[in-house]
Amino acid sequence: MQNFRIYTGAALLVASVAGCASTGATFRSGVGDSFHEHAPYYAGARSGDSMVAHLPVQYQRGGSQSEIFDPAAAAGSPVAALLEEMNAYLDSLSATPLRPGAAAAGTPPDVHFGCETDVGGECTNGPAAPFEWGKPRMRLAIGRPSGDWTAAIAGALDESGAARVLVITLEVGQYWPQQTNWRGSKAVELGSGFTTDLPWLSSLETPVTVLQLTGALMARDGRAVRIGAEGMLARRTGILAAGFGFQAVITDEDVERIRTSRRDDLPGRPLVWQAALRNLVEQLTGRPVQAS
Repeated sequence: MQNFRIYTGAALLVASVAGCASTGATFRSGVGDSFHEHAPYYAGARSGDSMVAHLPVQYQRGGSQSEIFDPAAAAGSPVAALLEEMNAYLDSLSATPLRPGAAAAGTPPDVHFGCETDVGGECTNGPAAPFEWGKPRMRLAIGRPSGDWTAAIAGALDESGAARVLVITLEVGQYWPQQTNWRGSKAVELGSGFTTDLPWLSSLETPVTVLQLTGALMARDGRAVRIGAEGMLARRTGILAAGFGFQAVITDEDVERIRTSRRDDLPGRPLVWQAALRNLVEQLTGRPVQAS
């Protein structure tokens, strides 16, 4: 049974005069918006700090589309199980978790990665310097946290002795597929050294729904130091469905599958999500990590 959402260009324009000064705005967030045609998908300075704490991986339902199209994270769900496994692995990679409840207050920073969108939230290939019209590019940005979140994290960092904190989120994004050769072969670049082929008849005009990890290395003043994303699984939309305005969505079955899927191209055949999480931690912190 295929699962699809209607992909429509209808939009409702909502304007906010104070938008650039509010929580979630990318203005003065620490890392400016960047646009990427190819992986790896990172922006900001490499830190190399020896003492970096981390918060538990959280799930953001509805990060790039209405949450009704994303799998739920109720107790006993595949998403809940995946989060538990990810957090155990993250604890083995980064030995300084912040105290429980450290990020309970306020609104956390929000890393956005995926296709550029119009005012209605639909993917667009509109002009964005320095790229040319029609080229597949994706936007990486971060929305600022609220003041109470920043204050709570600053206190928790003081207690831990760490200078910065990793904030990592599991969410669904939308990536543009690409044509890889003159024969018309299609693929989507999911992340660092990780590309998945798509059927030859896949449409280049319909984004691919991706289960991804996004992350930020945050300073105690609430500004981002470095941000990035690693895709793990792409949900393909057939050309016939795309022609009727549909886009395949990530399902519980997809999440269950990613829990056991492996990277056969890497030494030791790590799980796909483990490779993605490790790449994210290494890229954000600026140093190699090893599971304890």
